[in-house]
Parts: sequence; structure tokens; C-alpha cells
Amino acid sequence: MSQSTQLPKTSQLNELSTLELAQVLMERLSISPNDWHRLKSNRNSRANEQVAAAIVYLLKNQPQEAQARLEQAVSWLDHSISAPPCPTHGK
Repeated sequence: MSQSTQLPKTSQLNELSTLELAQVLMERLSISPNDWHRLKSNRNSRANEQVAAAIVYLLKNQPQEAQARLEQAVSWLDHSISAPPCPTHGK
């Protein structure tokens, strides 16, 4: 495994605040525009990005926003919501 693909050393992670770590996680778990069509209906991917966003909102002391994201994550997992159709298709 090359140096660039290894996880950062604990000391490097300790330099980041909890909020910064959560923001990195949220960025890592967010579905990129290039992957949107492939992952828009992937329930685990959608729940992951919502839970990561909820953690960021909790750390920013915004519990209502966090709760909304957690409810979205649960809805993805329990199949009570689905991805809407792509607005650029069918026109």
C-alpha cells in the first residue's frame, strides 16, 4: 500500500476538530454529481450521506436540521421514500 492510500496517522487526525472530521466524512459520503444517476436510488448510500450530514448539524448545535436528516436516513432504510425521477429526463 502506498503512502498516499494509507489512513492518516492518529496524530494527523488529532489536529482536526471533531466538526472538521465530521465534515470530511460528510464530503466523503456525499454522492458526487458524476455518481448521481448510478447511486440516487442506492438506499445505503443515501442513508450514509444523510447520517453524516446529521452529525455535522448536531456538532453545529442545530438539532432540528440533524433530526430532519436522520428522519430522511431512516426513510431510505425502511423504504418509505424513493428517489424522484431526474428532472432532465422525459422532457
